[in-house]
Amino acid sequence: MPRPEVLERIKSAEEEADEIVALAQNDRDERIAEARKRAEEIRTEAEQEARDLKERRLEEAREEIDAESERVLEDGEQERQALAERAQNRVDEVTDHVVELFQEDVHAQT
Repeated sequence: MPRPEVLERIKSAEEEADEIVALAQNDRDERIAEARKRAEEIRTEAEQEARDLKERRLEEAREEIDAESERVLEDGEQERQALAERAQNRVDEVTDHVVELFQEDVHAQT
């Protein structure tokens, strides 16, 4: 093979190799950019999911607190009513007792 032809083939092979390297570098850069973009999307999605989960848990906690508060208030109201009834019953007993004492005192003086 003549020397100019060999040199031309070498030059052509080098150009082809340079093209392959450039294409590979471009492909690599595109893949890296796509991976970074996807990583950012995943991070953003994870942050949103974390915020959503936080909000759901806070809402659940608020609901539990509200339910517990309502239960405590209802229990307190029931206790208040029971105490009021017992006090009312005691008023009748105390009134009867005071009347008895008064009657005994009146009879003792006569």
